[in-house]
Amino acid sequence: METIRNWLLPLLLAAGQGVLLWPGVYPDGTPGPLALAAVVCALAVETAALGWRRTAPVRSLAGTLAAGVLGGFAWPDGYVGLGPLIALYSVAVRCPVPVTVRALAAVVGVDWVGASVTEGLRPPLLSTMALSLGTYVLCAGLGEARRQWLAGRLSAARRLAGAERARLLAGDQERRRLARELHDVSAHHLTSVVVTADAALRLRDDRPELSAEALAFAERTGTETLTALQRLVGLLRDTGGPDHRPMSGRIEELVAGFGRLGRPVTARIPDGLAGPAAEAVHGIVREALTNALRYAPGAAARVDVRRADGLLELTVENAPPRVPAQGAGGLGAGRGVAGMRERAASVGGELAAGPTPEGGWRVRATLPDAAAARRPEETGWRRDVLREQRFADPALMLAAMLLPVACVAALTEDWAGAARRAVLPELLLVCGLLVVHALPLLWRRRAPWAVFGAVLATAWAGPVAVVAVPLPSHVAQFLVAGTLVETLAGYAVAAYGPGAGHTWPAPVVATLGTAGAVTVLACADGMVAGERAGPADAVLLSFLLSVVLAPVFTAVWGAGLLVRRRRVRAVAYDDFAFASSMWQADRAAEAERQRLAATLREAVLTHTRALVGAARRGELAEVTDTARAALAAMREMLRGLADGGDGGPGGPLAPSPSAADLDALCRALRSAGREVRLRGLPEAVRGLPPSTQVSVYRIVEAALGAGDPGPARVTLRRRRGTLRITVTGVRLAVAGPVAERLRVQVVAGEGRIVCEPAGRLRVSLPAGAPGAPVQEVSPSPYA
Repeated sequence: METIRNWLLPLLLAAGQGVLLWPGVYPDGTPGPLALAAVVCALAVETAALGWRRTAPVRSLAGTLAAGVLGGFAWPDGYVGLGPLIALYSVAVRCPVPVTVRALAAVVGVDWVGASVTEGLRPPLLSTMALSLGTYVLCAGLGEARRQWLAGRLSAARRLAGAERARLLAGDQERRRLARELHDVSAHHLTSVVVTADAALRLRDDRPELSAEALAFAERTGTETLTALQRLVGLLRDTGGPDHRPMSGRIEELVAGFGRLGRPVTARIPDGLAGPAAEAVHGIVREALTNALRYAPGAAARVDVRRADGLLELTVENAPPRVPAQGAGGLGAGRGVAGMRERAASVGGELAAGPTPEGGWRVRATLPDAAAARRPEETGWRRDVLREQRFADPALMLAAMLLPVACVAALTEDWAGAARRAVLPELLLVCGLLVVHALPLLWRRRAPWAVFGAVLATAWAGPVAVVAVPLPSHVAQFLVAGTLVETLAGYAVAAYGPGAGHTWPAPVVATLGTAGAVTVLACADGMVAGERAGPADAVLLSFLLSVVLAPVFTAVWGAGLLVRRRRVRAVAYDDFAFASSMWQADRAAEAERQRLAATLREAVLTHTRALVGAARRGELAEVTDTARAALAAMREMLRGLADGGDGGPGGPLAPSPSAADLDALCRALRSAGREVRLRGLPEAVRGLPPSTQVSVYRIVEAALGAGDPGPARVTLRRRRGTLRITVTGVRLAVAGPVAERLRVQVVAGEGRIVCEPAGRLRVSLPAGAPGAPVQEVSPSPYA
């Protein structure tokens, strides 16, 4: 299908030009034998060049220019040469603006040089040059508009692909986040209890008063632990977004809490910290000070947070321990530094940790400051909006200026030199009025109604000039060529306005305004078509012009509405698909939170309640044992989270489905009422690497799940180390967001994908050498 799209238009153009070569078809006759051979050669070169316009647009343009020069010199009057226009459009669609501008300059330069050689340096050359420039600029502008649309669709598809990836990884990311929260909260409190109780037990004979203090501290800290864990359970049930409240006070309160343990801690925290980066700062400070308490008891610590160039620079440093840490072994879960790095990376930052030359420990993190990054982001958005219009709208406006001016020059070619020199100031005034009339089109996207009003207002500048100057009727008639601008403004109102219900007056107003302005131009000197005209003739002319112009403006307005409807539907579909993916991601994260909340209550809260009870009974040894048991339970739960399951309610996570599960997928679709056939399983997938097995399943699942209700067929073939997947009957999967997600998956697997508009999907994935050892993949629980 792609081959037909590439070659159908070039072959049709060649056939049309070939018809003109047939004897008796062209009025001026066919060229001679030598010229005929040159024209045929030019046709062959142009056809071949246009066939590659989608894959190599710049080379295609060069080929069509060469063919146009050859055909134009061989048969100046009969060779059409539309190839450069089509190739320039392809360049504008597929290349950035600088390349398009250079290509436009090259095409116009070649055309002007050719016109100078064939027509000579005569007055008619001016109209030819203006007409060609306007045509090529319009073609490049249309191509640039198409490129902007495709770029927007690609951006939306990538956004959807990211949302789909977030949906697939939501459960895993939620486990990691909860693991950090659980580690930080429980380790912070319970480690303090263990360290304090161990010290009191060791010094019980020498300093018996420490036992009472340790018990009081254990009871108070155990209660705080229960509160913190219950808060975490509440967060597990909360499906809302991140907390954006200022966190400077919470970080200072955290630092002060460590200071109450007898540790000298100094801190410098700026005001107004908020957002995900501030949450990360809070977690990193808590983990770093907890590690300092665990491994460097009694050592001084310093917390420093600074803002610089849109970044938050965090430093947590502690001095060498005063005495060797005792009883700290086995308290940690081995995730302290790794958890801090993950927390920094989750907000786009970096973290480094290591010993200081003095024997202490230093943690440094650099995180993006959300408050400082918001304004440049908004500025970048506005800059992108302006960049989007930097070529398409100016090109359209320039074409709307040049084409009427070319008409003026073309219609004055046959005037005598003296007559032309006599009306030259009036002609320049007409050209200036046409330019002013088209200038508002620069803002047609940002303010369509304002542009429409400005165009209608400047259309009356011509009648005013006719009366004020006055302009001769044979010169003023050239202002009628500016009617093209009204049609473009009416299209802009429909395409970029608020919808049919609010823009329906546009074609009516454009019809009446244009008919009135043209009538005044025609009747300003009291003559119409060389005959004297009265008021009745003016009314009749205005009515006839309204009848002629009304269908034109209505058709243009309808075309704008169709384009707007297509764009709105595409955006609405993207928003719906994005919201659906994010909703599913939220549901997956919520399910993970609910499952882990139950496990948290059973694994840690029970031991913490026992710790508080032992502290109230005055049993210091039991306090230490219970605190260690709570930390051990926490460590087991963290290990389960790292392995993808915690053994609690809900059990471990099921493994990812593989290619062996395609049969079960097709059976499920058939049971739902859709006819789906599968061929090539299991021979084609035997021995594939596990990652390829998963990719095959995901690709077929996405293609069949695009929403097509009709029958489908999946064929798997393996030849020469390549696995070929063909899925037919999936029209909704070969275009739009689904196709983009499939491309992302296939490219990630170093494969190739072809999406045919007929609803066929072809994918090639590397499958290893034919003689590679066979690796059997056991079916997953999905089968």
